[in-house]
Amino acid sequence: MLKRLAELSLRYDELNRRAQDPNLAKDPKQYKEVMREHAHLSAAADAYREYRKLLKELDGAREVANAETDRDMREMAREELRALEERKADMEEGLKTLLTPPDPLEEKNIIMEIRGGTGGDEAALFAADLFRMYARLAELKGWKYEVLGASETGLGGYKEISFSVSGKSVYGSLRWEAGVHRVQRVPETESQGRIHTSAVTVAVLPEAEETEIEIKPEDLRVDVMRAGGPGGQCVNTTDSAVRLTHLPTGLVVIQQDEKSQIKNKAKAMRVLRARLFDLEESKKQAERSAARKSMVGSGDRSERIRTYNFPQNRVTDHRINLTLYKLDQFMQGALGEMLDALNVSAKAEQLKAG
Repeated sequence: MLKRLAELSLRYDELNRRAQDPNLAKDPKQYKEVMREHAHLSAAADAYREYRKLLKELDGAREVANAETDRDMREMAREELRALEERKADMEEGLKTLLTPPDPLEEKNIIMEIRGGTGGDEAALFAADLFRMYARLAELKGWKYEVLGASETGLGGYKEISFSVSGKSVYGSLRWEAGVHRVQRVPETESQGRIHTSAVTVAVLPEAEETEIEIKPEDLRVDVMRAGGPGGQCVNTTDSAVRLTHLPTGLVVIQQDEKSQIKNKAKAMRVLRARLFDLEESKKQAERSAARKSMVGSGDRSERIRTYNFPQNRVTDHRINLTLYKLDQFMQGALGEMLDALNVSAKAEQLKAG
């Protein structure tokens, strides 16, 4: 561990020199990468200095404890030595976390897609509840969110809704929300008071920049059409809806919320770029060894990750076996305890995998 810390300290010094190079700012992408790594290694470099200082104190305390002839003074020295040993053990645990390389995607903004699954109207209503939950979380965190597209039902639910979330460490915080969310409750449409089980699928896509994903014009088919709403009525009378088809992958994105064809195409391109980026990242993850897969989950949207039981005011995450009896608060955006536990578990698994 000391060798690795020494290497990181040298790398930090090198990044310090690069950060002061005026030519670095001329390359925004390189500048961003250097500053991101610099920020991560700053904590590791500081902790390494503190750790070395502690090791010197330990050596000094051992010398005193071994050389002291007075019994009381020797006992005091030994107590100090024990305290320093405990501090060393705590510091080493913290250093292990700092040695975990940062995920380059952690700081990215995201596009979330929520789709009603099994359960019909009730699933669509819960999809709307989940959207409001994430929107409230964003407000609490000071993040910004923007609805990119939605397909509403007559009862106020969503067959599907996509929205972007931007802010500090958005992907790092919400990446583990991807998967199947199961709800158990008495639906508004249920007259007999019976509890129904429905499911909603959530996808979390890191938003890609134009420089990260190149979409060639010849790989894209653009169709324009008249936008339609619930029941088949026309949202407007112009051909403003846009359907993008990425020919190499077969991915299709339709946007019709805006009255402007240009705005709909821009939103559709954001979603398509994010889906293509997610596709590339999924391939990279699949190529990694099974030992490196986090126990938190694969992020596969077919994996059932969480159950929301309204009669018991209970939310359970099945990947880390965490149950909270405050579903009412959870649905108001108070996801902090769950999100923190998921991230801690993921980092612990990453450390085990080496």
